[in-house]
Amino acid sequence: MDTHPLPARRRGRPPRQRGATADARELLLRAGLEVLTEKGFTATGLDEILRQAQVPKGSFYHYFASKEAFGLALIDGYGEFFARKLDRHLRNPALSPLQRLHAFVQDAQSGMARFAYRRGCLIGNLGQEMAALPESFRTRLIATFEDWQRRVAECLVEAQASGQLAMDVDTQRVAAFFWIGWEGAVLRAKLEQGPAPLETFAALFFAGLQPR
Repeated sequence: MDTHPLPARRRGRPPRQRGATADARELLLRAGLEVLTEKGFTATGLDEILRQAQVPKGSFYHYFASKEAFGLALIDGYGEFFARKLDRHLRNPALSPLQRLHAFVQDAQSGMARFAYRRGCLIGNLGQEMAALPESFRTRLIATFEDWQRRVAECLVEAQASGQLAMDVDTQRVAAFFWIGWEGAVLRAKLEQGPAPLETFAALFFAGLQPR
């Protein structure tokens, strides 16, 4: 999964000046994303995020009242970023509906490969930790998955209209199945540090979508 929803850091700027700039909040969110997609929320301390962002602790509390508030901001930011990524693929008029879904899967796999499969999906990672997380995270994580699921379901409806998918297929359930299976494949790919789980899931998922 791609883990860079924020603008790239500008090069050539002294690290000590970053915390004083207007993009300190973005630097903190980027650092949180980088660390949390590898280590998880409960295993990551605030000091580690501050070192990664090269931002002083005072700047953190200027933008976030607590680590919990920081986590909620990360969920919202990542969810919105990934929704845009989905739309870029799933609404691409140059491809057929199922080709769009293929394109998303390939792009997401490339995102994991770029970081040697060390990083997973922030939303999926937090879902795995939910027993140890603030309860406020639960509804936000579920809403994010439901939003992504809705976008896939809409693409599947288009596939039905174009004859790529049988009309009696329950697109909502298939979309839910896609995210349940894909997030499991991402977790396994991170564990094995390789693409095989993603490839296996994608092959079986798309094979099951052949029109009858």
